[in-house]
Amino acid sequence: MSETPLIVCVDDDPSVAEAIKALLKACGFTAEAFLSAEEFLQFGRLEDTSCLITDVQLGGMSGLQLQNRLADSGYGIPIIFITAFPDEQIRERGLSAGAACFLTKPVTKEGLLTCIQAALHGRTGHR
Repeated sequence: MSETPLIVCVDDDPSVAEAIKALLKACGFTAEAFLSAEEFLQFGRLEDTSCLITDVQLGGMSGLQLQNRLADSGYGIPIIFITAFPDEQIRERGLSAGAACFLTKPVTKEGLLTCIQAALHGRTGHR
């Protein structure tokens, strides 16, 4: 029996975090939202997280720092980065470190769902 994937969103803008969480739930995923990387790292279900959607720029630890921390801790969670401030060097850093996708805000439902499917199926490097 397959379990519904747990998708987590980390964004320091509460309206973005809650909107993405609501969209994910409406699409049939189990979803959680956190306002900081530090809050997510305290989450008791890191090993159950199927995909992480995170903003690049967060208060405190950045999305790229979160990606590094998870990798250093042995968590192979597929990551989708979202940002309102696209920067090619940051995009390349995230993708070269294994991110599944890098999206620019405002994120479309179709774009996000395409990236989630890619992440869940192990494909990386999508925009």
